[in-house]
Amino acid sequence: MKRTDIHTILVPGSGAIVIGQAAEFDYSGTQAVKALKAEGYRVVLVNSNPATIMTDPEIADATYIEPLTVEALEAIIAQEKPDAMLPTVGGQTGLNLALALSENGVLEKYGVQLIGANLNAIKAAEDRMLFRETMQKNNIPVPRGGQAYSLKEAEEIVKETGYPVLVRASFAMGGTGASWVYESNQLKEAVRSAISESPIGQAWLEESVLGWKEYELEVMRDKKNNFVVVCSIENLDPMGVHTGDSITVAPAQTLTDREYQIMRDLAHRVLSAVGVETGGSNVQFGVDPKTGRVVVIEMNPRVSRSSALASKATGFPIAKLAALVAVGYTLDEITNDITKQTKAAFEPSLDYVVVKIPRWAFEKFPGVDPTLGPQMKSVGEAMALGRTFPEALNKAIQSLEIGVDALDASGPNKELLTEPETLDSISKPTSDRLFKVYRAIQQGMSLDEISNVTDYDLWFLAQMEEIKNCELEIRNCKTEIELKTILRYAKQLGFADSHISRLLSSFLFPLPNVRNLRKQLNILPTFQRVDTCAAEFESQTPYLYSAYEMDDESRPTDKQKILILGGGPNRIGQGIEFDYCCCQAAFALSKMGYETIMYNCNPETVSTDYDTADRLYFEPLTLEHVLNVIDKEKPIGVIVQFGGQTPLNLAAGLEAAGVKILGTSPHAIQLSEDREEFAKLLKELDIPQPENGIARTLEEAREVAQRIGYPVLVRPSFVLGGRAMALVDSESNLAGFIQQAIEAAPNQPILIDKFMEDAFEIDVDALADGERVVVGAVMQHIEEAGVHSGDAACVLPPYKVSAYHQGIMREYTEKLGLALGVRGLMNVQFALKDEVVYVLEVNPRASRTVPYASKATNLNLAYTAAQVMAGKTLKELNVIEEPRVDGFFIKEAVLPFKKLPGSSSLLGPEMRSTGEVMGHASHFGHAFAKAQLAAGLGLPQHGAVLITVNDYDKSAGLKFARDMHRLGFKLYATPGTAYMIDKANIPVEVVEKAQDGSTQIVDLIRAGKIHLILNTPLGPHAHTDGNEIRKAAIGMNVPLLTTLSAATAATSAIQAMRKKELKYRSLQSHFGNFK
Repeated sequence: MKRTDIHTILVPGSGAIVIGQAAEFDYSGTQAVKALKAEGYRVVLVNSNPATIMTDPEIADATYIEPLTVEALEAIIAQEKPDAMLPTVGGQTGLNLALALSENGVLEKYGVQLIGANLNAIKAAEDRMLFRETMQKNNIPVPRGGQAYSLKEAEEIVKETGYPVLVRASFAMGGTGASWVYESNQLKEAVRSAISESPIGQAWLEESVLGWKEYELEVMRDKKNNFVVVCSIENLDPMGVHTGDSITVAPAQTLTDREYQIMRDLAHRVLSAVGVETGGSNVQFGVDPKTGRVVVIEMNPRVSRSSALASKATGFPIAKLAALVAVGYTLDEITNDITKQTKAAFEPSLDYVVVKIPRWAFEKFPGVDPTLGPQMKSVGEAMALGRTFPEALNKAIQSLEIGVDALDASGPNKELLTEPETLDSISKPTSDRLFKVYRAIQQGMSLDEISNVTDYDLWFLAQMEEIKNCELEIRNCKTEIELKTILRYAKQLGFADSHISRLLSSFLFPLPNVRNLRKQLNILPTFQRVDTCAAEFESQTPYLYSAYEMDDESRPTDKQKILILGGGPNRIGQGIEFDYCCCQAAFALSKMGYETIMYNCNPETVSTDYDTADRLYFEPLTLEHVLNVIDKEKPIGVIVQFGGQTPLNLAAGLEAAGVKILGTSPHAIQLSEDREEFAKLLKELDIPQPENGIARTLEEAREVAQRIGYPVLVRPSFVLGGRAMALVDSESNLAGFIQQAIEAAPNQPILIDKFMEDAFEIDVDALADGERVVVGAVMQHIEEAGVHSGDAACVLPPYKVSAYHQGIMREYTEKLGLALGVRGLMNVQFALKDEVVYVLEVNPRASRTVPYASKATNLNLAYTAAQVMAGKTLKELNVIEEPRVDGFFIKEAVLPFKKLPGSSSLLGPEMRSTGEVMGHASHFGHAFAKAQLAAGLGLPQHGAVLITVNDYDKSAGLKFARDMHRLGFKLYATPGTAYMIDKANIPVEVVEKAQDGSTQIVDLIRAGKIHLILNTPLGPHAHTDGNEIRKAAIGMNVPLLTTLSAATAATSAIQAMRKKELKYRSLQSHFGNFK
């Protein structure tokens, strides 16, 4: 029964999206909050990430988009007086906050109980030493190892474990600070890094289980000790690769029933030993393939990345149930949403296979070691369902969107690599190892040999061999009769039409249209339901995937329906912001009476929750699969403008197939993305643009660059997140960048424009319905021009742009919206330099600033746009003027450099951030201070500052030095900068530059003597010089300012924080008072 003694529940979110803690916590938080509200509780949500559905003011009763710090939470607890706190749906962040607030007495002081996880359980699971002791007390097997606070202690432990040894940081998330140590000379650096990454300064060392098989059980328990295994997950990659970077399969495929029962029993004992009373947990196991020895690796007493996967794989809503059992329900009291007849105590059983493949972003981070290890490096993931492992594996590869549609890494525009694979080439775990292993099978290497060097289970390799044999049969196919049988078999193995077409090209020259061929031979997909019970009971929720079976379970309705295409796997440049827009579209269209169909392949998101839209198709975002669903459902229209670049790339193919695209026409989108056509349009409209030229070859690029003069920006067409965009300062560097741009968008025009140094950049989000354009928000970048808008800190309203220039921007936005015939959302990027407003680019689609702008203005842009796309006018919706903004809202980017050692941390035109946070206050300085705190880099109130600026910035750098000196900071500076500060009679200590062979600066940073750094690089040397400084700063968590505008903002933030404390306010009270 549910508890009636608690009324208000505080739920902390997980904050910005970072590697290791991503969109899955938006999904789990949203689900938990909705469940608690439905039960009549008042929910107070705190989360710093504006790009989430959970921070929409409609979801919780009080929504605080505030920094997730102990101080902020204490203030909010004092204001809202919650009875309980549920910390298990906010990832590691939520648990760490619960620990800190318990230990400093805040929860006790305000009478707040922890629900869903008690303090002892959190400690026993998170503190590795305590976890180990708890396991040993209960006779549960664990790897040998121990804790170390110093190198000396670490050396003692290694005597017991031997090398190789795994070193990791306690209380860290996503394997931060973890590394493998193979010999004694590597130990010192590994232990130093782990201690500095651990919030409690503790390193953890453990014996090697490298090469063992890795399994996870996703389990659920209630207060009556009802215990269910939601899902078993097997990692294709062996132990040694972080599970977030592993290809995983559910349910586990290679366990005997006896082995599975042993693990199940161990998992139950682990939960009891740790003391998890209620909720979802995840238990990881290692199994020695030689001896069968099983050890428990770790457990998370919270909803995790694997829970999102398990939820989507089974249809069992783990986060929702975790919230319900936390408030007192038992599993046998809760009805299963999908069957509507069984109870939640009924374990899911699957009659299909699920495969998850991670998506990496190494192309954005030259210099990063792409080897996979104990620290997670992937930025997203795709999941696919199929009736068999080969079918799910092939569909998962097609879902990744890396231009590949087959296991050998070939694709429609990707040639097959012909060089032979060797045991050496497949032994190293890298992001493309799966493809290499398959090519080795194609080339005839023995499965035993492959298994020995990769530790892939032979069963998986045998399945991959089956795929190879099918390829050979298609290639050798001689008659039409053979073809029909083999084609059906290939589709059952998950082969893509485009792949079959390449295999058949020898038999049926020219390239056949396999889609039409299949239709002639009556080989058509069927759609099956995810029903949690292997078809034992009928599923009431249409959550569907394709197969080539006899029966079809889709049962489409004859209602008017709209298909919304999602964004696919998260990646840098295309993240949760676009998923947010897709969800808003589903909510808006449902309200208008349409049946909504969501189509996506990303298990981390709210869009793929079975109750977001009326129907859900979990399928690869490829033309073949989307058309299959359209053939089956016959929607009146499709929305492609909300899922980022992914659905936009399908628009032309869909239109050619006669599908109606709602909203802005694909032609207008194409025109704005084709840099050459767009430059012509701006000329016609008489709107200024930076001096530019178009090139398709290196020769043309050289001519253009010489004509307009360096530095220039190189921008390829049809890419998102600034892919392959680069700032080039001299002819010697041009060739490499042009080559990259050609590879990023083959045969497309490349725009080369004059780089505007010292310009301000401004983003405008607007709505248009074909007749009128309404500006939603005008946002100014705090960074100077040349930093990608996704990486720039942004302020709304603009604080350094005159009303006159803002007026010109609004006028140009209107002109462009009407000229392009925009129906829905549009985003325009401007640069302001020497009193002239220039247009840089226009995107007539959802942009990544939409959620942030919506939260700041209280005008739900994506929701409104979806209604416009379905035929409403802005006048009918009563959206006719730009919303007024009260106070300042600052968005700050969160960067992944810490997780990707070796990457250059200099920002530029190619986007690198994985997520964002927002700070708001009535004063600019307070808002900026909050945004920095939320991004994990609180500004210091006192201490020492290092200033090293280039010659152009010396005078502005002097102003910063004077401000910092007045605030009582000690100043360090490099010789040139120090000379100028000294001339102004300000005390300063000189430090030597790194390029003169000195390590003085890095030593000072590492010793914790510098608390803030201003470093504005210029010229080729500065980059190497600054790079060492930046690396040390990131390693030690010292805030690093690389532009003068950020320095000015930081000064006003430090001054504001000195004058008065930060205040915290929910969106509901902010907009309630504002109206």
